[in-house]
Amino acid sequence: MISKIIVHKVGNKINQENLFLSSEELHLDEEMQELLENFFLKSFKGEEQFQFYSDSYLTSNPVYSSVSEIFEDKNKFLWESENIAKHLYEITENPRVQGGELFIVYFEGEETEGGKIDSIGIFKTENKETFLKINANDDDAYNLEKDFGIGLSKLDKGAVIYNNNKETGYILSIIDNNKNGDVYYWFEDFLKVKQREDDYFHTQETLAVYKDYITKQLPQEFEISKADQADFLNKSINFFKDKEQFDFEEFTQEVIGDENVIESFVNYKTDYEQETQMSIAEEFPINTTAVKKQQRYFKSVIKLDKNFHIYVHGDRKMIETGQNEKGKFYRLYFEEEK
Repeated sequence: MISKIIVHKVGNKINQENLFLSSEELHLDEEMQELLENFFLKSFKGEEQFQFYSDSYLTSNPVYSSVSEIFEDKNKFLWESENIAKHLYEITENPRVQGGELFIVYFEGEETEGGKIDSIGIFKTENKETFLKINANDDDAYNLEKDFGIGLSKLDKGAVIYNNNKETGYILSIIDNNKNGDVYYWFEDFLKVKQREDDYFHTQETLAVYKDYITKQLPQEFEISKADQADFLNKSINFFKDKEQFDFEEFTQEVIGDENVIESFVNYKTDYEQETQMSIAEEFPINTTAVKKQQRYFKSVIKLDKNFHIYVHGDRKMIETGQNEKGKFYRLYFEEEK
């Protein structure tokens, strides 16, 4: 539940808009508390988690430093909320970033067997919606007025910082539904966070690296048909859907098979890790949410000129390729038409 809340108005410094800091916290009745809690938190549905980082010491990350102070002493809530707002104002370097209201919220965690974990929410509203107000006048009639305000259907930007894993940068859930042409503003410039290397991360990254290899690198090194590429993609996503635990050697033997292609993929993965300066584990529990999210990018489609698309979902042996006097062709075998 919300125990503390304050709102500041953060304009775009580049566009010569102002920063307005509130001098006191908001006081909410029970109905407004419930309304705001639902608005702030309902958008956080994914399992993707982040952590603060810094190029030197974690304490030099301004948001990390401020939330740490608040978790240590809630009496610093007002002061540190102002520091967070000032930091957001100062880092704005893109004229397309919209100004808006910045809500800083302290949530009291619920008591569980594992203890109570409080959290701090940082939420920014940017888009304003038009709405109508209907007023009754003294003549038993109504009139309409147009007004603008914050819509409660979708939060523009938000971060929830949970009071655990402080030494590694806390655990955060983050959303940015209004990037305004600047993908770095919220995640990198303001919060300075990176994705936590957990089961979700390793599942997501392994699938992404493998897909890139099959679609980009493999055709450059080996003679391979589009049907074979589709088969590799199908077998990989089915492996992740069928298994609970990922084992790199088992994956490469079952899905790839050919030792030369396996060696090529290992080299590709190593180069990727060096480029991105991150390590993808070779053994980890498979996260089913990450699999479902990545599955949408594993569509095995063979595009033939502008005339046909073949969607491949199953057995590679049911597809043959060839060429005759009319041109190249695919022959498809099936048991029934649906």
